[in-house]
Amino acid sequence: YSASHICSPSRAALLTGQYPIRTGTDSHVFFEWSAEGIPTESTTIAEVLDQKGYNTYCVGKWHLGHREEYLPLNHGFDYFFGIPYSNDMRVDPEMKVSEGVLFRNEMTLEKMRTKGNKIDNWIPLMQGNEIVEYPADQTTLTNRYINKSIELIKSDKKPFFLLLSHHLPHIPIYLPDSNKDPELSLYSNAISAIDLSVGKILNCLRELNIEKNTLVIFTSDNGPDKIFNQNGGDASPLRGSKFFASEGGQKVPAIFWWPTKIRPSNIDCLGSTLDFFSTFANLAKIQTQFNYELDSYDLTSTLLHLTPSPRNNFFYFSSFIPPRGEIYAVRKNQWKAHFFTSLEPEYYNKNSIIENLHPLLFNLNDDPGENRNLSTDYPEIIEELRILAENFKKSITPIPSSKYNKKIHFQERPNWAK
Repeated sequence: YSASHICSPSRAALLTGQYPIRTGTDSHVFFEWSAEGIPTESTTIAEVLDQKGYNTYCVGKWHLGHREEYLPLNHGFDYFFGIPYSNDMRVDPEMKVSEGVLFRNEMTLEKMRTKGNKIDNWIPLMQGNEIVEYPADQTTLTNRYINKSIELIKSDKKPFFLLLSHHLPHIPIYLPDSNKDPELSLYSNAISAIDLSVGKILNCLRELNIEKNTLVIFTSDNGPDKIFNQNGGDASPLRGSKFFASEGGQKVPAIFWWPTKIRPSNIDCLGSTLDFFSTFANLAKIQTQFNYELDSYDLTSTLLHLTPSPRNNFFYFSSFIPPRGEIYAVRKNQWKAHFFTSLEPEYYNKNSIIENLHPLLFNLNDDPGENRNLSTDYPEIIEELRILAENFKKSITPIPSSKYNKKIHFQERPNWAK
């Protein structure tokens, strides 16, 4: 499971091993006018690995705050090359610009700073904390992410952690003509481009003879988009999509590749992107102790086929539409109870959120599409899951001394963003 059905919260969870509600990143995504980001007091897996001597790289989409204190270099990464938020957004004119910035499409620094010259999908490309190209040439970004990642891997003499985060297949989809197969949809071409990038990186690891000492994980931050992009993939037979606390919104592909260590097979038990934190720390032989709650389990022995997964539950939260911070659903083993339901496709309509006074219950082993409500047959399981959710809510406390650990508040769009 991805820890959220939208990208900023799920990215925060992957890096911190905490449900987004604990870090105040759960309300929605960060926009180009957002003043906030991932709390500076949070501990990321990059910071943990950095202390162990790993080189840490972030390539691609960040989307955890674009102001300097929230960017990757201030959260444990040694290097960042990519875009600060989603590729359908535009520049914040307050951002730092490199002296060697490449301006495109007759853009100048003066025009960039002019409040009325902002165009959707004109995303800034950054290196470190500064813009190096504006607007970024989105037709080349996917290939540049790949090339930059391979360059970093080849230059490394130390253990490394690389977070390669493609912005595709988020809309709008831009690809060079050389990456387009006229027989495929634009969405399918985007997936093919990502697949090609994985292949190139695996080949690079083989060429350097380090593939047997490198764990590669392929996964996604949420399910397919069926609200804004009707041709944006399909999670069938799972119900729902991105933006919804249904299986289709959060159950995502997860492939772990580690030759001679992980035996090719299917592992049919629970895991989450939350669990990368503890798994990576264990593999790097790092002992972590924090004075706040972690929601991360070490999956090492499960991946090595030694034990079942230590995770037997998962909590699904709301975002954007009230009631924020509420547990929409909870899973334990094969059972999933829905306490709130979002009616599709009414994502932005607060009246579409229904509190289920009689929670819905599904057996996901037999019914992964959440079609047969079994609540009347198993009231005792409903009660067990309700108590589990209530006890979990009691454990949600702020990060110590964090002034940012609150729900992201929505500001009115500044004039330059209108």
